[in-house]
Amino acid sequence: MLMTEAIVRFFGGPLDGRVQDLGAAEPVRGTVMRHVHLHDGPKIETHYELGYSAEAGWEYRLCSVPEHDDVPKS
Repeated sequence: MLMTEAIVRFFGGPLDGRVQDLGAAEPVRGTVMRHVHLHDGPKIETHYELGYSAEAGWEYRLCSVPEHDDVPKS
């Protein structure tokens, strides 16, 4: 299978149910993606961790990321 044919499903949070292409880059388990929702209200930031199983394929699952005082907030 070519990486451009790989898809990922989202579970939880505002992206729940979304399906999208992973693109040309090779996916890496444990990668955390940040999603920022800015529409019609306060900024909502969620994080999704990438995982893979033979039964379900690639999945981004809602996860929590600890806040660090030394990381600037956007």
